[in-house]
Amino acid sequence: MSAVADILERALEGERITDADALTLLESRQLVPVGRAANELRRRRTDPDRITFIVDRNLNYTNICVTDCDFCAFYRRPGDTREGYLLPKPVIFKKIEETLGMGGTGLLMQGGHHPDLDLAYYEDLFRSIKSRYRIHLHALSPPEVQHIARRSRLTVWETLSRLRDAGLDSIPGGGAEILVDRVRDVIAPKKTRSDEWLDVMRHAHRLGMSTTATMMYGHVETLAERIEHMRRIRELQDETRGFRAFISWTFQPDGTRLDAQVDHHPTSFEYLLTQAVSRIYLDNIEHIQSSWVTQGLKIGQVALEFGADDMGSVMIEENVVSAAGTTHRTSTEELVHLIKAVGKIPVQRDTLYREVKVWN
Repeated sequence: MSAVADILERALEGERITDADALTLLESRQLVPVGRAANELRRRRTDPDRITFIVDRNLNYTNICVTDCDFCAFYRRPGDTREGYLLPKPVIFKKIEETLGMGGTGLLMQGGHHPDLDLAYYEDLFRSIKSRYRIHLHALSPPEVQHIARRSRLTVWETLSRLRDAGLDSIPGGGAEILVDRVRDVIAPKKTRSDEWLDVMRHAHRLGMSTTATMMYGHVETLAERIEHMRRIRELQDETRGFRAFISWTFQPDGTRLDAQVDHHPTSFEYLLTQAVSRIYLDNIEHIQSSWVTQGLKIGQVALEFGADDMGSVMIEENVVSAAGTTHRTSTEELVHLIKAVGKIPVQRDTLYREVKVWN
């Protein structure tokens, strides 16, 4: 029996695969058998007949940021009066009303590390939103939380506690990139360190907030460092059980300084293989999202046969990935069609994976 076949057999028998096993799968490039095993494990872990998605809006409330990440084409430096922005409350409220009008249930709200915004700003904004609208606030990635805590001279625990009390419901997994400090020193040296990102999530989980975990790859990391990233996620999940989903996507290079440092951009083949390995390796995370926003709808659909049980968001609005030259768009009707085309039942969910509507 080959090494890959042995690893997949052990995984299907319920054995947890090691870092070395996962690396062997990634290096093997045996997409079909790895994908088949990932799909079988997905069938056992989630309802095999259903594929979920969410109708929400990705609202980027500011693009002013002090971290200067080389992989980001979205941010603008403080003082940029031509292209820098901070959305006023009336604009945010109008976007929420549009989202609710389209059947949306959640607001994914992330932005830059604005030097002038402290905790009081977010408390006021969140309370204003919650007093007006019935919507799930899935907001502020761990680096944003850490930035707010430092700006406000508070601990992460104090900051998260107060944000939760002001209306923050859950935290997105943005800003993880690759949780290996060698990589972070290259692509985002001013940003949150690996242990700090994990610590924000640990505090959130202990405060009763569920979160997602992400991985942005295909730049300067090695295959072994992709696995190290997943290991850090798996270890924290063993400890807290607070991650409800894992989403991975490939680096989008256009307009970024990092593009010149990258020799090879991942293909769709590599994306599908990496996603399949994540399903097999992350045996303690229930949901794996397909990344159609970066891969396009066709590959996003194919990914449903490689371990994913969720198509992610309709994405009423998206600015960060599109700033890097990738502008895929969809609708509820199109996602329903794509899911039905692979013989599954489309289910609209909310942020916490509760059923909203079923298309039988």
